Amino acid sequence: MSFIEFRGSGKKVIVRKVFCIGRNYAAHAKEMNAGIPEAPVIFLKPSTSVIHDGERIVSPPFSRQLHYEVEMVVAIGREGKHVPEERALEYVGGFGVGLDMTLRDVQADAKLKGLPWTVAKGFDTSAPISKFVERDLVGAPHNLDISLKVNGIVRQHSNTMNMMFAIEELISYISSIFTLEVGDLIFTGTPEGVGEARSGDQLEAELESVGKLSVSVQ
Repeated sequence: MSFIEFRGSGKKVIVRKVFCIGRNYAAHAKEMNAGIPEAPVIFLKPSTSVIHDGERIVSPPFSRQLHYEVEMVVAIGREGKHVPEERALEYVGGFGVGLDMTLRDVQADAKLKGLPWTVAKGFDTSAPISKFVERDLVGAPHNLDISLKVNGIVRQHSNTMNMMFAIEELISYISSIFTLEVGDLIFTGTPEGVGEARSGDQLEAELESVGKLSVSVQ
């Protein structure tokens, strides 16, 4: 069973739904030759996609193009439906950093055929997450540096202020469609610089005020 662990307290919460936001950084949308969305683009990963610090990403044998995408991850700490933006942060249990691992060739084929992205995005080990830091211990979640190193070389670097849809907007929008539950995760989108991860690579994600996540590719 997948879980979220909080830094310091060691508290663990069972992961329920894993929401992911596509194209939430303009520069990433541009590098993917995709348009700027008028509303958040939502897709889901199963809870079985979650792995933790020190574990390994395993790419399915039917794909030849595994890509990394570093993201701020929001853990929901309170059940809610139709949450107003001005109260949205009250529903945050904590913040972490994660990777939305993507089978880019499988995704491209699905896009071409007008099919869902579930296989490309939701395979086992596709959602590595760090330990989480409780909401009140993270001073300014809308102004945090986020980065990813591959084998010690910085490949992605941005700031959460560059998200087009802020945390409050995402929580309010998602909760207008789905009931939010304690243990739900929201991957808030990736900045520019996504690229291919190969067998043997070491990936180190970092989010200011939260910490690091280190995983390898099998």
